[in-house]
Amino acid sequence: MNVSKNVTVLPARKHARKDSDEEKPKLRVAAYCRVSTDSEEQASSYEAQIEHYTAYINGHPDWTLAGIYADDGISGTNTKKREEFNRMIDECMAGNIDMVITKSISRFARNTLDCLKYIRQLKEKSIPVYFEKENINSMDSKGEVMLTIMASLAQQESQSLSQNVKLGLQYRYQQGEIQVNCNRFLGFTKDENKRLIIVPEEAEIVKRIYREYLEGASMLKIARGLEADGILNGAGREKWHTSNINQILRNEKYIGDALLQKTYTTDFLTKTRVKNHGIVPQYYVENSHEAIIPREIFMQVQEELIRRRIVHTSPNGKNRTFSSIHCFSNMIICGGCGEFYRRIHWNNRGKKSVVWRCISRLENTGLYCDARTVLEGTIEQVLVTAINQTLCGKDTFLVTLQNNIEAVLCNANDKSLADIETRLQELQSELLKLANSKADYEKVGNEIYRLRDEKQKLQLESAGRDDLKKRIADMSTFLREQPTTLTEYDETLIRRLVEKITVYEDKFTVEFKSGVTVDVNE
Repeated sequence: MNVSKNVTVLPARKHARKDSDEEKPKLRVAAYCRVSTDSEEQASSYEAQIEHYTAYINGHPDWTLAGIYADDGISGTNTKKREEFNRMIDECMAGNIDMVITKSISRFARNTLDCLKYIRQLKEKSIPVYFEKENINSMDSKGEVMLTIMASLAQQESQSLSQNVKLGLQYRYQQGEIQVNCNRFLGFTKDENKRLIIVPEEAEIVKRIYREYLEGASMLKIARGLEADGILNGAGREKWHTSNINQILRNEKYIGDALLQKTYTTDFLTKTRVKNHGIVPQYYVENSHEAIIPREIFMQVQEELIRRRIVHTSPNGKNRTFSSIHCFSNMIICGGCGEFYRRIHWNNRGKKSVVWRCISRLENTGLYCDARTVLEGTIEQVLVTAINQTLCGKDTFLVTLQNNIEAVLCNANDKSLADIETRLQELQSELLKLANSKADYEKVGNEIYRLRDEKQKLQLESAGRDDLKKRIADMSTFLREQPTTLTEYDETLIRRLVEKITVYEDKFTVEFKSGVTVDVNE
């Protein structure tokens, strides 16, 4: 059975006019403003913009203020860190804003891609953006064409500004003016003239780190000690990382010098910064500010950093890294195969003991070794005996130590640092002439780098000699001032005086940091 279709026509209706007394919904308008720096002058501009837009929006009877979003002191070349801008976009997407007004395209964005991305995003929600200076409404037919052109010009302006800033920085670098962010810089702050000045209580922390490192502590041990004492790092945090300690030990600013342009910006839009490996010039300024650490101490630390990278190379070629877990770590060496001894807890037939054993007997090093295992107490007694032997023969050992000092002085490099400094100054003048004439200065540049390396090598050698002289003097002082022989093991004294112990089948050879060696028979 067929059923006929029933069609009802619904005619078009004219929209009835609203009564004049019916209230028309107001347009929810938000304003966005931004100033580029945090200077006092710009801060007043920032306040003025907020006042302007409050009055401007409230002056339109059919508008209602939906908020003023203001980013203070943040660059406009990207939108990643513009919190207020991003919050405003979120409010637009949530349907809480009907229109956005802003002063100009360069205030909204200097990046063409970002500018058009957000305008189109808002356009899809039928939210216009009005730019006062250019008198452009993004919803007009010509709006997007004009915006593309204007945003492109704004980007060029930003690129030009970025280049000018770079040139200004390089000029100040050449004059030896340094710019350092002190927000997370332990030990220093800035005075009213933006010069680095020492923060005394923080400087003591830096000195402690250098002292403990030279006394043999590892970076991890130093970090844990600072945490245990409730000392905050440069960022004001309780947690210390070995990377914090490493940076402090390597930072030349603690000796009053400054290496400028360690990093550089690769892209003015993304603000991407990378390490400078010679792509752009660097500037090393000596004595640019007051030092916290004496130069000789700093150089001794640099030498120790190098020494600890590879403490010992085993006969099979394996590198052993530095350890300061125990006083004897990296100190006991096997006289048979040349490997380190390692501390282990032994449980022999229910009898527990702490012993030191050659690594070749603990690991598959490819080396045959039948070196004896030594009780920790035995090693302690051997060291007491060795020190007492030096005390008993102190007159002979004092003569040996004096000869050692003379030998250190004789081994000093004849080429002075002054000669290198003079040549470096000559090359600087030559480099400036070549750069101004746009000539090739690669040869001069290579010689500058070579001399810089040679200068650093001489400084390290000098620091090494100074350190050895200090160790010899320390041993001499101990021999003169120690009135009686030792009766018990003293770990602090061992760390101070002893360099290494070599274990043989029938004896131990103790080498002191002063270069003196003593055999202890067993």
